[in-house]
Amino acid sequence: MNIISYNLNGLRSALSKGLADWVQQTRPDVLCVQEIKAGREPLDVSALTALGYHAYLHPARKPGYSGVAIFSLQEPLAVVEGCGQSCYDDEGRVLRLDFEHCSVLNTYMPSGTSGPERQAFKVEWLHFFRCYVRELQAAGVPPLVIAGDFNCCQAEIDIRNAKTNQNSPGFTPEERQWFRDFLADGFTDSFRHHHGPVPDRYSWWTYRGGARARNVGWRLDHLLVDNALVPHIRHADLLHDAVHSDHCPAQLELQF
Repeated sequence: MNIISYNLNGLRSALSKGLADWVQQTRPDVLCVQEIKAGREPLDVSALTALGYHAYLHPARKPGYSGVAIFSLQEPLAVVEGCGQSCYDDEGRVLRLDFEHCSVLNTYMPSGTSGPERQAFKVEWLHFFRCYVRELQAAGVPPLVIAGDFNCCQAEIDIRNAKTNQNSPGFTPEERQWFRDFLADGFTDSFRHHHGPVPDRYSWWTYRGGARARNVGWRLDHLLVDNALVPHIRHADLLHDAVHSDHCPAQLELQF
């Protein structure tokens, strides 16, 4: 089961940059995308459904903002749109597909970069999301694969300029502690599990100052797996050659 998570920074934009051709070549079983930025008109995903994908979209109410989608070759057993909280569901933050061996939860977490109010909203979201995932685990859903743009780095190895960003949204002490606590609830970072403490591997680069060419980045995009799924991990990586966005995709291969 090949799962890819990709913040597209606009689905229409990514499709105009050859996303469908890349998907045809890469052929993930499940493609989780974030920041689809739906407009007032429905998004045209025919280029992906023509490749055999079932499309499930959870856009934000605000046009051109946020939103998530999952494209799956296999029809899921269940589709759950949203998390039941309107303040988050209106922003298109969560979408879940259940399969026989696992449940794929796609999330686009708030960034907090636009000001203190949004950073406070982000922190509230983080604590809500941890409780929400605990409730899913207790409810007996299949073991979770949590895919998405977390807008958080876990540790100094995950950001190029750690010292100058100690209190920047996405790398605050509170967010790093949240990430440690979240993993302690029974999840494994598939990338670190597979690669160990390899440095200079990032998934997002600002468009400013040639950051991507200089590899001045942050590892914000993650595929976390329930610890029960760790024996099934066969490969995990970041696909730096994909350039449809200011992010690159994260990839996870599971074998059942």
